[in-house]
Amino acid sequence: MFGRHGFKFRGCGPGPDLRGEFMRRRRGDIKYHLLEVLKDGPRHGYEIISELEQRSGGFRPSPGSVYPTLQMLEEGGYLTSEQIEGKKVYTITEAGLKLLEERGPSPFEANPKMARAFEIRKQLMKLGSAAMDAARDGDEETAKRIADIINKARKDVYSILAES
Repeated sequence: MFGRHGFKFRGCGPGPDLRGEFMRRRRGDIKYHLLEVLKDGPRHGYEIISELEQRSGGFRPSPGSVYPTLQMLEEGGYLTSEQIEGKKVYTITEAGLKLLEERGPSPFEANPKMARAFEIRKQLMKLGSAAMDAARDGDEETAKRIADIINKARKDVYSILAES
């Protein structure tokens, strides 16, 4: 599909994949990724999510997919948890290590293109935050100047895309 500026639209935001280039993973692989992270040592949920983001090149799994899977793995005996300093810390068990061993090598392969896309997304979020601060707190002239800068940046990006 082509957008109004004549450039091919490839989707937006994180999703199951963008032209198949997101990450090589199959449905149900999250449990193996969680166990792979815990193989390196006990961690609490936020640390696990952060490590998954780092290993994937920028994709941050939602807590809504991580915590239920951790619970399922605990119920299956593949990991244990305990409260340490008010945080639930997870540890892989022998059964979890055996499950990873039976699975074979880790299929955790990040796509470099998606790592770049997530980095640009982070920068856009920072820009958006700064622009919203200016719109909220700045005067009319400041808001107009910032809107002009953003509009020019958008046009420059389309110009670069037209060249490639």
